[in-house]
Amino acid sequence: MAALKGKTLFITGASRGIGLAIAKRAARDGANVAIVAKTSDPNPKLEGTIHTAAEEITAEGGAALAIPCDIRNEGDVQRAVEQTVERFGGIDICVNNASALSLTPIEKTEIKRFDLMFGVNARGTFLTTKLCLPYLKRAANPHVLMLSPPLDMHPKWFSGHVAYSIAKYGMSLCVLGLADELKKDGIAVNALWPRTTIATAAVKNILGGDKLMRMSRTPDIVADAAYLVFNQPAKSFTGNFLIDDTFLHGVGGVTDFEKYRVDKSLPLAPDFFVPTDSKPPPGVQIARLSELTL
Repeated sequence: MAALKGKTLFITGASRGIGLAIAKRAARDGANVAIVAKTSDPNPKLEGTIHTAAEEITAEGGAALAIPCDIRNEGDVQRAVEQTVERFGGIDICVNNASALSLTPIEKTEIKRFDLMFGVNARGTFLTTKLCLPYLKRAANPHVLMLSPPLDMHPKWFSGHVAYSIAKYGMSLCVLGLADELKKDGIAVNALWPRTTIATAAVKNILGGDKLMRMSRTPDIVADAAYLVFNQPAKSFTGNFLIDDTFLHGVGGVTDFEKYRVDKSLPLAPDFFVPTDSKPPPGVQIARLSELTL
């Protein structure tokens, strides 16, 4: 059954990585996807543009609309929402995927970098959700999904990269508050986070290069988990902070996670922000952060 056929997804940061994977998974059902991202021209350091993403989504069976947009700019987001509604007639699902990353201690964190992360992660998520809201209220099973972590307030998730952590947790605080605020409207607001690092440009260019990419899972695991979220009843499934493999196993019945590994000869690298009491599904082994030598 093509559960998302005819549904419209508004996805920030969908030109590559996790955002594109979510878009392509929905496209296989025949969904409409607004690709809302900054990259409209090729960049030698980054794969893909909004236009190549549109081609991939169309090839999977979906309808795509490529929209250049800086989600820090209210006018950009408003125009993107209006273009999406004009093309597809509404918005059923809002995916706040776009994010800025810089793992620097306070002394090495430039304020312009702090402003970028807060502007994209926290403010951009709030703004995008706000402007999609009038159309989500009219949707049959409306979902808002943040690609953000559980609110685990352990100092280790902040120390050494306070600016990034508070900006990223800002997305999760939106989930905490908006899930309750929008419950009366029947709009689900949830967070999804990967247990392991995911093979994306951020991992390759910022965190650990080729070896960490090989120790990662593919974006498909997050896309499959997001697809499962979108198929839950919005009125009752809200306010959740989900870890991808735990959710896929517990709700989706998935038992084979090997298919998501980039290189099965290497251990899986854990992502930041996963609470210590969150255990992986049976058979899944994750290296400890202290065990990693990149």
